[in-house]
Amino acid sequence: MLFSHISDTHLGLVQYGSEEREQDIYQSFNEAIDTSIKDHVDFVLFAGDIFHVPNPNGTAIVQMANALKRLKQNNIDSFFILGEHDISRIRTTPIPYVYHNLEFSKYIGQGVPFEYKGILLAGFDKIRKTEISKYEERFAEIQNIASKHSGHKILMMHQGITEFNKFAGELQSTDLPKNFTYYAMGHLHDTDVKNFSHLDGPVAYPGSIELTTSEGIKEAKKGFFEVDISGKELRTNWIELDTRPQFSFKTEYEELENTIQEISQKISSIQRKPIIELKIQGEDIEADKIQAQISTIQAQTLRCFWRIISKEISDSSVFLDRPHAIDDEMFKLSVNALGSEEMANFAIKELLPPLTSNQIKEATDVILQNFENFKKEKIK
Repeated sequence: MLFSHISDTHLGLVQYGSEEREQDIYQSFNEAIDTSIKDHVDFVLFAGDIFHVPNPNGTAIVQMANALKRLKQNNIDSFFILGEHDISRIRTTPIPYVYHNLEFSKYIGQGVPFEYKGILLAGFDKIRKTEISKYEERFAEIQNIASKHSGHKILMMHQGITEFNKFAGELQSTDLPKNFTYYAMGHLHDTDVKNFSHLDGPVAYPGSIELTTSEGIKEAKKGFFEVDISGKELRTNWIELDTRPQFSFKTEYEELENTIQEISQKISSIQRKPIIELKIQGEDIEADKIQAQISTIQAQTLRCFWRIISKEISDSSVFLDRPHAIDDEMFKLSVNALGSEEMANFAIKELLPPLTSNQIKEATDVILQNFENFKKEKIK
């Protein structure tokens, strides 16, 4: 038996306000679905952050629906949980529930184990760090149920594990329910697999299917897992997707012209126009000169960004090692500015994502819905 483990698809992300970047996400997603069909997987797991915002645009909704339809047409079942990007702070029904209600896919995010073709499956939606302690009893319950099941046991979660990323971790591996033979994880965007002596199977992150805004611009491979559980010992096979190339370069201002020439040579044979970031360090920097040099390669790129960095930033290992802490820092700053965790949650988790994707109508709808809910609470 073979299954696909896909996570952090972020359908509907319009990075840099670029229609091409939105299509890049759909292309990678459909490639993962088409590969799963071609390889005759028995089922597919979607480990959260299906959409980039809780109220995605119509194209994103249709893309997911068409993918699930193709899976169904090929007799492939699918199961999903919700990530934080799928869950609205406004009390409303998450969009992915529609697929469950129409029986296109099965929602399993409530932590209730069930048997499917001899496999025990269980899943949990994204759990806030402050609520982890409330789940200890439920974790113990499914751990006990799993201990009594003789076949493979799969647990799907959308959480950061500290041993994978100490800054983005919300749980330690010792907090995970034991007795599962595969931990299908989502949330962390880098691909990684670790085995722990206290767990019966690997903890696996397939990573996001494309580079998202929070990851920055860098050379990175993206993909998903196909997992073979035909035998007693499972085997994981990570499959790379064909994503748009992205490169980050650093140069001294005095070497800018030479660096631009090197970049031009590097990307000249690439079919899909890459995204380029150029970090420039030096003194007496003239922006006009930089823009003139950058213009010589803009036709070869989808987007070309540049910024000036100081020597302190360039030499700072803390800065380079903490990209995943950015969201937490933004939240803390918002709490200080707004004086309320509830308002900061709304600003960062609800309002900011559609605004950064240039989805003005969606952002307006979020504000209006939140205002209506506020009025209802006041009336009560």
